Amino acid sequence: MCTTPDSRPPIEPISGADADSESILLTAADGAQFRAFQALPRQGTGAGIVILPDVRGLHPFFEELALRFAERGVAAIAIDYFCRTAGTEKRSDDFDYQPHVEQVRWDNTKGEITAAVKQLRELPNPPRSIFATGFCMGGRLASLATTLGLGLAGAIPFYGWPTGTHRSGSPAPADIADRIEADLLLIYGGADRGIGPDVREAFDKALDKAGVKHETIVYPDAPHSFFDRNAADFADASQDAWEKTLRFIGKHTMGQPIVAAPPKA
Repeated sequence: MCTTPDSRPPIEPISGADADSESILLTAADGAQFRAFQALPRQGTGAGIVILPDVRGLHPFFEELALRFAERGVAAIAIDYFCRTAGTEKRSDDFDYQPHVEQVRWDNTKGEITAAVKQLRELPNPPRSIFATGFCMGGRLASLATTLGLGLAGAIPFYGWPTGTHRSGSPAPADIADRIEADLLLIYGGADRGIGPDVREAFDKALDKAGVKHETIVYPDAPHSFFDRNAADFADASQDAWEKTLRFIGKHTMGQPIVAAPPKA
């Protein structure tokens, strides 16, 4: 499992930050409705981001993550993959996600990603630069989002599998690296038993061959899914990953710098 029922982002809220949030329904390319969680800053930085969850779908972890982005001036939308099979209502922490993961299909998911990007672009104050980030299964999808012709400014995949087949039918990002249209910030745990050095290096080589600008960050002792408030032993790695994520977004956005936390008094 990528996250436990009580897992939450390892990021402190900004007290007094001005952000609005709500659950919304979006419509995918095939006409299917799906739920998303939208968090919008009152004063944006010019950046927006689509958050692609792990196998648990739109878990509270990802709703809170959207809020943490919005508190820092980044408009955020986290999407739900399971609405075709589980309905559009908010689900409890004991939701049995596994049967629904088995039914996720890439042809549907890419339409959902497209709809989320469209939603950000149609906001009253739309972001100038839009990014994708994701975790585990969503990390793979974040890389793939940059192949859809959506004009993304970049992607930040967290421990996403870049090689091999996937039950959803999604292509391996390493196999279609020549279709990636944006810079990538790739974040991994060095102790991840599934995504070892050979896998990471294969993706790096494919990206180099395709001329895709990327930075690969590996936290030596961190496991898969280390970016979690409950993973106290890896708090430093999580903080560094968060700071690098915001720095990457700021660098690729024609707006004000994005900082990890407000200045100390």
